[in-house]
Order: sequence, then C-alpha cells, then structure tokens
Amino acid sequence: MSASEVDRHVAQRYLLQRRLGKGAYGIVWKAVDRRTGEVVAIKKIFDAFRDKTDAQRTFREIMLLQEFGDHPNIIRLLDVIRAENDRDIYLVLESMDTDLNAVICKGGLLKDVHKRYIFHQLLRATEFIHSGHVIHRDQKPSNVLLDSSCLAKLCDFGLARSLSGLPEGPEGQALTEYVATRWYRAPEVLLSASRYTPGVDMWSLGCILGEMLRGKPLFPGTSTLHQLELILETIPPPSKEDLLALGSSYSASVLTRLGSRPRQTLDTLLPPDTPPEALDLLRRLLVFAPDKRLSAAQALRHPYVQRFHCPAREWTLEADVRLPVQEGVQLSAPEYRNLLYQVLWPATPIIPHPRASSRPPPASATPNDPHAQPRPSPPADDPGSQGQQPGPERGGPGGRPPAPGTPAQTRSRPPAGLGLARAEPWTQASEWPRLRARARSPRQSHEPSQAELRAPAPASAPRRSWEGGKVPRGDDGVPLGTLVDEARREGGGALPDLAGGCPGGHPGPDPE
Repeated sequence: MSASEVDRHVAQRYLLQRRLGKGAYGIVWKAVDRRTGEVVAIKKIFDAFRDKTDAQRTFREIMLLQEFGDHPNIIRLLDVIRAENDRDIYLVLESMDTDLNAVICKGGLLKDVHKRYIFHQLLRATEFIHSGHVIHRDQKPSNVLLDSSCLAKLCDFGLARSLSGLPEGPEGQALTEYVATRWYRAPEVLLSASRYTPGVDMWSLGCILGEMLRGKPLFPGTSTLHQLELILETIPPPSKEDLLALGSSYSASVLTRLGSRPRQTLDTLLPPDTPPEALDLLRRLLVFAPDKRLSAAQALRHPYVQRFHCPAREWTLEADVRLPVQEGVQLSAPEYRNLLYQVLWPATPIIPHPRASSRPPPASATPNDPHAQPRPSPPADDPGSQGQQPGPERGGPGGRPPAPGTPAQTRSRPPAGLGLARAEPWTQASEWPRLRARARSPRQSHEPSQAELRAPAPASAPRRSWEGGKVPRGDDGVPLGTLVDEARREGGGALPDLAGGCPGGHPGPDPE
C-alpha cells in the first residue's frame, strides 16, 4: 500500500495503515485521523462521476448514509472529501474489524448465539430504513460489517432507492437499473417484475440467514436461469395468482420452460442441528410472493430472535425519506456531481464536467483548459492548511467550498437548502426535509458498553436476562463479544478482514 494512491491533502490528514480491499470501482484503507487519533476506514471511489449510473450510485450512497448513519446498525459516514481531479471522491467511514462474508468463509466461527444476534441487528437496520420507505436492494454478507463485540452494521447504499413520491401502482415502482448480486436476488427481480416492494430486502435477508446456517450460499446460481432453477426446486411452487401479481410479461413462459424438476426442501440444505425456529423463520422469508414474506417488524418478533427484541429500543423514521432528486428522474453525471457538491458545500460554484472517463490531463493544459488539474495542495507547514475550524473562510456553512488540497470539513448532515436559483429536475430547498431531526431513536445509554460485551462472566453468575437490552450471552454464559478472539485463535493469529477474501470458501458471484 502506498500513500501515492491517495491525494496529498488526504494523506496529510490521515495516516494510512493498510489496504483493506481493492476492486474495479474503488479501494479501501484502514487509517488514523492525525488530529483526533480515531481509527477510520477511507473508501476512495474511482471515477465516481464516470457516467450517470455511477454518479447516481455515488449520490444516493452519500445522501442516504447521511440520513441513516446515526442508527447503531448502519455504518456511519464521518466525512466526504473531494479529490484533486474532481472525478474521484473519498468517503471516511467508521472502522469495523471484518465482514460477515469473511467470517462465514473462515468456517466454524459463528456459534448459534452469534447467528441470532447478528441477524437480529440486520432486522433492526432493515426495519429502520423501511420505516422511511427506502429499500436497500443489495443486502448480502459482504455488505454486513462486524466488529470485535459482534456489532453488525449494514453498508453500501449505492443501490438503495426511496419509494416515497413514486406514483401509486406498477408504473410507479418499476424494477429499473437493478444490478444487485445474483445469489441474493428475489424471484421477482430475476423475473423482471413490473414493481417491487420491501420484500426484495426480506428475501435477501433470508438468503443471508440461510448462508450463516449452512456455511455457504443457499442458491449459488451461475446465471439468471440457473438461479431460478435452484430457487424453484427448493421453495414451495408459486400459484397462478402469485405469477399474475408479479406483472411480469414472461414469468409464466420462463417457469414453463423450467418445467417440473426434482424437488428438495430447505431442511435438506441445512445441517441436522439447525434450530427448528431458525428453519421456520427461513421458510417465512423465502416465499415466492413478496407480499407473503414476513416484514422486518414481524421478523423481529419471531422466536428465533425475539429474546433480543426490545420495542423501546427500536429506531423508526417519522417521515418518508425523500432525496433531493425525484425518484424516476435520472440526471446527467455533471448534474449529479454539481448537486452533490451543492449539498455538501453549499457555496460550491457549478463547474463544467465535459469528460466522461478518467484520463490524465494533456501536457499543454492551461488554466482555461477544461482538462487542467485544480490548484495543488498548500505545503504541509502552511499555517493556513491545518488546524483551522470550518467557518465562512474555510468552507464551513455559509462559506466557500473547500478546494481540493485543503483539509476537508465534516458534514454530519445535509444543509437546510441547496442554494439553487432556478427550477431543476430535483427537489428545491424548501421541499427537502431534514429527516434526521424526525428520526425517533432511543438514547445511546440503552446500548451495552464495549467493556460489558467483552467482560467474562463470573463462574457463579446466573445467565443474564435478554430483556431491556442486557448483554447477550450464550447458554454457557460467554458474552457475544468473543467473535474476533475466536477468529484469532482458530486462524493462528490472523483475523479475517475486508481484504481477507474467501480462502477455501466460495469465490462469490459476479453481479451480472
């Protein structure tokens, strides 16, 4: 890992420790904030505004993380930093130890109590976003982050979508631009149904639960048709009414083409020691008809996770989440970038974006050349480049936007207005509510402390009650905060992390 892979002003603020992962669209580092000493994760999105689809995904992820990031089971966005080339962008996120995919691949680390507790937390996060009429659309084990106390956080909201403001009926809920990972797609997605509901997330959660129980994916299809085959030979067959309700023009023909196949049941895919209540919950989630699946709120009351459930601790949104850009409207890549900058740094001027792909500037670039690079960072010893608080002269609220090369300022929530002077195909300032102020949340004091979660139970101590947010413990009295310790012991000191891959495990599907 080399600091040359990040802009100089980012390396001046954060000490990069190690690279956690790299893909075609970005790279993630573990880093330390030089000012505060806080350990963070820095996600650099390559060419974030390459085209309108990538720009829309970047815009949605940042906007929704700002709305949802206070929830204890959703990853928290700490800062957004502009890149010098105005093509890439940096997200500074809270640091987590590993992800669920790496832990499952490692094998044998998750005890029954871990699986229940992790799934309970995923249901909490899902119920919260659904209360704001938002669908995640890409829930899978690699998007579930874990820390040493078995705290789970949902991440990657780039494919999420708000259903608020869409017209009623199928035409208002069209399944467009859906590219979620195939193994976790609901049948209605695979069949290109005319509408979707929060049921797509509940199907994905069922696949995650099944993978935790089985130790490998339930339906590892190699194509869309193969994925449907694996699903339909396992779950109860759909009725004619179920097919008609999808509104898919070719669902019947696809199912006819698949024909009658040898059938298996879910219990044959799972280990013989699977708890009966886990199998029952799985059957209630992996249902063909979306409206017949359990909702997140209903699943939280299921016996499999009910002992963790405390209604007084659940977070809900009092209003639907409405993004600045109306659903069903797709802007151009430059419009998404300019609007994002206006939201994060209200005084940002509208800047041209004539290029659609990342490329180095011409050698003859001049200040008036659209390919010219922005002014470089000030020297590290420049007193004007470090240690100042945001304000009118430093890009804080009401001031200039921070130019690339100056220390970025944290935006913990969106501003009240967008500062746009003319009508555009996005919501105006007066119509964009600050939803965080309307999120009903319990006090953080209800959550167990890290010390409580990690403290060993005295040999003579009775089991703790599950009521009222007490520390979750297994039947042997061991606290849940042992996941990483077990990983270190069984892995010879190596902890599975975001870059760990799946040694000996499944390679993971392509998104298709």
